Amino acid sequence: MALLNQIHTQKSFAPAGVAQMVQALREKIAQYRVYRQTLTELNALSGRELADLGLNRSMLKRVALEAAYENI
Repeated sequence: MALLNQIHTQKSFAPAGVAQMVQALREKIAQYRVYRQTLTELNALSGRELADLGLNRSMLKRVALEAAYENI
């Protein structure tokens, strides 16, 4: 008994698909930059300044993640 496999491959990338992938990558990079900038700025604050904002050091990553990725 012979086994026949059919393999379908896409001949070429659609330009629109590549453009969408590039745009999605740019958006992810921009979000990551917002995350890193927010985290850097929060880490630069003193403990007293963080307390005035109602934050402590253990909350900084979560706050930065929310700032960057909340609007997804």
